[in-house]
Amino acid sequence: MEAIKFRMDQSGLSVKDLEPIIGKSNRVYEILSRKRPLTLAMIRRLHKSLGIPADVLIAETVAG
Repeated sequence: MEAIKFRMDQSGLSVKDLEPIIGKSNRVYEILSRKRPLTLAMIRRLHKSLGIPADVLIAETVAG
């Protein structure tokens, strides 16, 4: 998920910082490595918490 990685780099966030948004660290790693797709709830939380446009997250999830 390039948009998430970009925002992490831009904001100096770690996997630990994403745990309240996505879930436990193993889930965050699965999302970032594209082994698990984002859920609608995750997309909403990422959009609200990090300001990543939902349409970008949806497009990355659909593109797989």
